[in-house]
Amino acid sequence: MASRSTKRASTLSVENRLKDQGTWRQAPLLHGSTKFEPLPDVHNIMITGGAGFIACWLVRHLTVTYPDSYKIVSFDKLDYCASLNNTRMLNDKPNFEFYHGDITDPEDVKGCIKKYNIDTIFHFAAQSHVDLSFGNSYQFTDTNVYGTHVLLECAKNLGIKKFVHISTDEVYGEVEEDGDDLLETSILAPTNPYAASKAAAEMLVNAYYKSFKLPVIIVRSNNVYGPHQFPEKVIPKFSCLLNRGGKLLLHGDGKHTRRYLFAGDAADAFDTILHKGQIGQIYNVGSYDEISNIELCQRLIKEFGHPAEKYGEIVEHVIDRPFNDRRYAVDGTKLRNLGWDQKTKFEDGLKLTVQWYRTFGEEWWGDISNVIGVAFPVVDHDLNEVVPTEKA
Repeated sequence: MASRSTKRASTLSVENRLKDQGTWRQAPLLHGSTKFEPLPDVHNIMITGGAGFIACWLVRHLTVTYPDSYKIVSFDKLDYCASLNNTRMLNDKPNFEFYHGDITDPEDVKGCIKKYNIDTIFHFAAQSHVDLSFGNSYQFTDTNVYGTHVLLECAKNLGIKKFVHISTDEVYGEVEEDGDDLLETSILAPTNPYAASKAAAEMLVNAYYKSFKLPVIIVRSNNVYGPHQFPEKVIPKFSCLLNRGGKLLLHGDGKHTRRYLFAGDAADAFDTILHKGQIGQIYNVGSYDEISNIELCQRLIKEFGHPAEKYGEIVEHVIDRPFNDRRYAVDGTKLRNLGWDQKTKFEDGLKLTVQWYRTFGEEWWGDISNVIGVAFPVVDHDLNEVVPTEKA
């Protein structure tokens, strides 16, 4: 595993590549739709991984929705899957700040908290690409477990009033096709290194709540999709491939299912949890839309105007992951009881997402050829450069 000094040098080289090419100026400023009465004891909110996909939606939402109530500080290492383009449109907002830092560096974390007098933390920053976790699991443990530990220790020592930890439904493990949706009290049984690292991080969060009375909330969300997602994940990756006229490399038999939630609805869920969530509680964020990978391909092919009979020419089935959960399913009743609910139907969100990638996907991150053209990307020791493997 790379030393922390090596990782920092690599991060800076990433930042140098993320030059402002002006692409973001043509993009719409996308965010959620909820708005609550501002909390009197929340003033300065630090959002880790704020230049990444899901977090940037919350960064934009809170910045735009609460301009006179909350200062939003986007804290990000600027790893390969992040982009300053995701928040550049906020640079002229007086209640927005960007802080370049690494969650595995205590000095970075303490520096940000002290500089902006942070009272609330949303912790999104993580290595999250399951495929990469099979070949680079040490890095996932370092970022997702050790990085979370650093944040928790700094939060404890510096008097953070609310710590919202973003986890994943994958910590529950596989759910049988006829199995019930899982509640927040269900046993954790992760099956891949990424999910295991997130489950381990949750154990630390709970320990700090029990041992040190740190005011924490844990959130477990199913798959989130939408504009601004780095094209290593299936929807943006396949959208970019179809935009280029490329083949879609589908893992295994394609019958695995996932539930998808539009990013705007996810931002609303986090906003709801900020304002109505109870300390010490866990909340599932669940979607109604369960889609198989085959059906996802079919819908994307249709969105790009190809006839259904072209499926066999466009989709190529390749070897599956070492282990690939067939299905995840969480029960979101607890969060819905706080007033949140899914608003965006999958077909509507997919249409908006495809249009965004057709317009901006090729320019948002620079050259993505070595990311989208392979079934299983691998990376060097510090996840700085995505390198293609041979086609499966």
